[in-house]
Amino acid sequence: MKATEMVLSTNPFVVHREVRWGDCDPAGVVYTGRFSDYLLGAVALYTEHLGEGRRLGDAHGVGTPCRGMSFDFTGTLWPGDVIHIECSLGALRTRSFDVHARATRPDGSAVFSAVFSPICVRLDARAGTPVPASLRAVLLGHGAQAQDG
Repeated sequence: MKATEMVLSTNPFVVHREVRWGDCDPAGVVYTGRFSDYLLGAVALYTEHLGEGRRLGDAHGVGTPCRGMSFDFTGTLWPGDVIHIECSLGALRTRSFDVHARATRPDGSAVFSAVFSPICVRLDARAGTPVPASLRAVLLGHGAQAQDG
């Protein structure tokens, strides 16, 4: 079976994704909810890359569940279409940070942009906690922008 998702490059970090027939409604258009699957898959690969092969939070002793995510849809997708999802870091706050994603077709035309915002939580209590210093250093080293709050 052919892979539908794979890392295309690490600098910049780009995930190659192919739309499957099962991702689409009877008219052949990708279900809106599948876009979150595409984002979550790309973010998981990106943060594993930042964690040097481990889940990023695990590598620094915290959980990193989703605090929020947002999308701006600018194109439609059909079965067999290919998108490239480029991931980068954005704001780094006291307890959370942003991963920006921009999906384009191979010709460069935009499909969607999104922001995924994980929050750091203690593993023993599932309570919010500041981003550990070691994780903060990794995020800043990969282009995150420190902000207050």
